Amino acid sequence: MVMRISTVILGAGHAGLAMSRCLTERSIDHVVLERGEVANTWRTERWDSLRLLTPNWQSRLPGYRYQGDDPDGYRTMPETIEFLERYADLISAPVQTRTTVTSVRPAHDGYEVVTNRGTWRCQTVVIATGACNIPNVPAIAGAVPSRIDMLTPMNYRNPAQLADGGVLVVGASASGTQIAEELQRFGRPVTLAVGEHIRVPRVYRGLDIKWWMDKTGVLDEGYEEVDSILRARNVPSLQLVGSDDRRNLDLNTLSGLGVELVGRLAGIQGDRAQFSGSLPNQCAMSDLKMNRLLDRIDEWATDNGLDGEVDPPHRFEPTRVETSPPLGVDLSRIRTILWATGYRPDYSWLDLDVLDRKGRIRHDGGVVESPGVYLLGLPFLRRRKSSLIDGAGADARDLSGHLAAYLDRAASGPLLARTA
Repeated sequence: MVMRISTVILGAGHAGLAMSRCLTERSIDHVVLERGEVANTWRTERWDSLRLLTPNWQSRLPGYRYQGDDPDGYRTMPETIEFLERYADLISAPVQTRTTVTSVRPAHDGYEVVTNRGTWRCQTVVIATGACNIPNVPAIAGAVPSRIDMLTPMNYRNPAQLADGGVLVVGASASGTQIAEELQRFGRPVTLAVGEHIRVPRVYRGLDIKWWMDKTGVLDEGYEEVDSILRARNVPSLQLVGSDDRRNLDLNTLSGLGVELVGRLAGIQGDRAQFSGSLPNQCAMSDLKMNRLLDRIDEWATDNGLDGEVDPPHRFEPTRVETSPPLGVDLSRIRTILWATGYRPDYSWLDLDVLDRKGRIRHDGGVVESPGVYLLGLPFLRRRKSSLIDGAGADARDLSGHLAAYLDRAASGPLLARTA
């Protein structure tokens, strides 16, 4: 069966739903295809204790925002799923669940989207499938001894899931630091391999760091304003945790709990893991970047007359690391390795000539090189907050305007030629 519609949105997470609302406002007929249920990734690929890194008030979507009595709290995963389900109902999003896309390919009048429940013909496609489809496990994992279990944040659920013994967590961004803390508090001896990371305080001068980043315009910085957008799109996630006590979670916190800090994992030979000696330099660079952000906040607070209304400026203790950290660890004491080394998107179903040599979609602020195709929900797509719930709405408004203009042009003349 072939169905026809103006726009097909792929993915019913926060980005796809935001675009659905924006297209409805423009009276553009569309469908949202979802391989699972609404908020499927939040529902199936997150660990039990995870909370959002952003305060509740920052969950702002087109026509919808947080309405509860705890604006400064941080949503649990069940609460996040419920929030997005309510949004989908509120906007009457035309979601088709349990619909797996197997191909998106050119057609003479636009695009053909093939699924397990039929084929759609459309003029425009919005790819809102997210950036976290496949764990980005490095090739070095192939050298890990077979007796050691390996996990990623996608299939980790809680400490009880792990076999007894030491744990090596590779990666010190948000996921790696949160899981390392949870495991250490559970009583597992944890070694954390630290590469590039971004340290920020949860609270600064009495207010959440996300409040400052929102008010100072950091999160609204556009993709055309930065020196290197490729570099900006690959910046690690902030070392933050959402918790009732609004505590900091940085390397000082972890080492204070007994977590052993080592440098970036460089190699594995037999039962020995080898680490880079760059840990002190990585930590010094992270501290420097944090202090630059705090300087910017202090300047903005002064310029806007807030110095008398918030706590005074202060700086945090530098990251404590050994001058000569261990360059090797005996893997005989490690029972599990958790690869918190990021993710990559899965575009195996995308039969369009739009991928670069690294498998990334070529685009300009979400406008894909193939006319009528758009991208949504990736890090720094159009602005620094693009991957956040709060950023999806702004990006969707921009791109829905471009999409509407494209459809208007198509209605007045033949569509641009497409090649397979």
